[in-house]
Amino acid sequence: MSKGLLLIILFVWGIPSTYFRNKFRKIVYKTDDWKINIKPIFLKELKGLFLNLYPNNPDYIKSRNSYRIYLFIYLVLFIIYLYLDEINSII
Repeated sequence: MSKGLLLIILFVWGIPSTYFRNKFRKIVYKTDDWKINIKPIFLKELKGLFLNLYPNNPDYIKSRNSYRIYLFIYLVLFIIYLYLDEINSII
């Protein structure tokens, strides 16, 4: 696989991030205001991603787990992109 193709895959995979992050942030910050997407508030969002802020809210848990899976796959693709030359030299 070439780096160019992987870069395109990373770009395409990044497009739905706005949907997942928007949905997750609205639940974490308990708002429907669109401005939550452009505010640089990260601490509560990170706590919500790695901890269990609202254990009795099934929408939060479903959104958090979907966002975690999405970010994990994004991280794996990015690591492969960074180390693609080393991977190709081994193979």
